[in-house]
Amino acid sequence: MTDKEQMNLFDLTPSAIPLADLPHAEGSTKSPENSKSTRASKKNNLAPATPLPEHEQFASLDALREVACNCQKCPLASTRTNVVVERGDRKAKILIIGEAPGEQEDLSGLPFVGKSGQLLDKILESVGLDTNKDIYVCNTVKCRPPNNRVPTEVETNTCKPYLLEQIRLVDPKIILLTGATSLKSILGEKLGITKVRGQWYEWEGRLVMPIFHPSYLLRNQSREQGSPKWLTWQDVKAIKAKYLEIIGDDSAVDDDEEF
Repeated sequence: MTDKEQMNLFDLTPSAIPLADLPHAEGSTKSPENSKSTRASKKNNLAPATPLPEHEQFASLDALREVACNCQKCPLASTRTNVVVERGDRKAKILIIGEAPGEQEDLSGLPFVGKSGQLLDKILESVGLDTNKDIYVCNTVKCRPPNNRVPTEVETNTCKPYLLEQIRLVDPKIILLTGATSLKSILGEKLGITKVRGQWYEWEGRLVMPIFHPSYLLRNQSREQGSPKWLTWQDVKAIKAKYLEIIGDDSAVDDDEEF
């Protein structure tokens, strides 16, 4: 792939995909017509996750999905169209955690399928990673907050047991945290994402890297050195190199290519 082709992967025009043509999660029960919705640096001083008691753990991701899709534990249950649980490979070595569903995710029942998700797929594609077979994608909060506002602490904490169980059941080697909400939920990190992105953390025996949320890249189109897109390109190369190291592949990412 030429440099120009690589850079084009990081460009995204507004989606031309009609909502009706978006992929839909298995078991999503509502459609847009009947929607009620209005819408490697290691840090070892991180607070450990509090695992669920064994009797509250899920036997499988299917069991988790069934319970999550019927969850009524927080006010978001009354405004959602669909519960947005997962997409991708349930045996993936890389797990990506976003913030919360947006409008298109709420309608489809799948995380990261709108413009941000399309850009996320292109970013991963730029280093040869496929969200269908190499990546598992989920969100910190499984239901869309009204008007796409930031999830409250109550909403995040209510959903956190589902998230921790997803991590346990998928058992990834690498976790990518897109944006400040997932960063705070998993690492408890109070610094802004711009201060910690691109750093490797060690958390619960796993490698964790905070990265910019794709929506932030959509608002910052520059590819100049030091720009969010340029920094994300450095991050995604480091992620692919670590992934290849883990799976024992000697292939390398071309340092001269950019998106």
